[in-house]
Amino acid sequence: MTDMKLMQGNEACAAGAIAAGVRFFGGYPITPSTEIAETMAKDLPAVGGHFIQMEDEIGGMGVVLGAALAGQKVLTATSGPGFSLKQELIGYAACAEIPVVIVDVQRVGPSTGQPTSPSQGDVMQARWGTHGDHPMIVLSPWSVRETFDATVMAVNYAERFRTPVILLMDEIVGHLRENVQLPEQEKIDVYTRRQPTKTREQGYQPYKPEADLVPNPAAFGTGYRIHVTGLVHDYTGFPSGSPAVTEEFIDRLHKKIAIAQDEITHYDEFFMEDAEYAVVSYGGVARTAYEAVQQARRQGIKVGMVRLMTIWPFADKVIEKIAGKVKSILVPELNYGQLVNEIKRAANGQCEVKLLAKYNTEIFTPEEILSEIEKLQGGSK
Repeated sequence: MTDMKLMQGNEACAAGAIAAGVRFFGGYPITPSTEIAETMAKDLPAVGGHFIQMEDEIGGMGVVLGAALAGQKVLTATSGPGFSLKQELIGYAACAEIPVVIVDVQRVGPSTGQPTSPSQGDVMQARWGTHGDHPMIVLSPWSVRETFDATVMAVNYAERFRTPVILLMDEIVGHLRENVQLPEQEKIDVYTRRQPTKTREQGYQPYKPEADLVPNPAAFGTGYRIHVTGLVHDYTGFPSGSPAVTEEFIDRLHKKIAIAQDEITHYDEFFMEDAEYAVVSYGGVARTAYEAVQQARRQGIKVGMVRLMTIWPFADKVIEKIAGKVKSILVPELNYGQLVNEIKRAANGQCEVKLLAKYNTEIFTPEEILSEIEKLQGGSK
């Protein structure tokens, strides 16, 4: 391990990106994500990387896609308004299978909202922000150290599945400072992008998938002819209007993620062995929820907690399992109620699912969540 150091969540994100092999950052400064861009601007040149500030968030998204097509591992960072502007090109990346990591450090919205205040209001946009049918991988860390690890993971998933991956942070974690020890570089699992296995003379088709349903398009400038488009395309990369090609293409986009969902789904369980009630939370809110659950335990309330790090694909199996053993699930969210609806769907009526929503710029206190846990116990007697 490296020496202990005081680090901000946004700084840990930048450090994780560089450790994972990111060598190109393009973006536009926006609160509360700006420290990611600042750190990348400072640290990328030292490892032979490049930073470019574009004229806006759309340009920032476009330039990282270009760098990814040229063979670079890439990352961009933004917050709510910029995240909205990036959506068309996120969909383009999903269709053209361009590996890219988009960091969204959430703040209160809609529109300009409250730029310096925490929120979890982009949960559904992270999954459904673009049009059309395609999956998304979305990770939400709850600590500074996990932000480092989750960023490495996000880059690896983007490269492995050739897909956009969203690191869904919030202002709490982004601006949190903690003492952390980062792993030595040689102990970090870094995925190397696959290269074509055939030459043009051997019949190379850039979008023909391997056994894991992921293709190996060559990088620009490596001697291969490659056509990249946001239109539905066949294995050659050129557009096709065929219904059969369209169906196979959209199926493959979904299945390449679905077959690895158990591996992609990351979560923690606390005190669930004898739990009669459960708190399900994510991101910065999970820190407060964990303290509230500990306090409830000291009062003799049999409550456990599930902390979701993978937001999408949604952890249906995890929620279905805990819903079958507890009387009630409490879902604290810094929004009007978003992930709670997925939890209700996955619970499938096995238990009560209750939302605790907060959206007034303030974070939860442990006492607020503890009070709701006590109400769950009182209501079930």
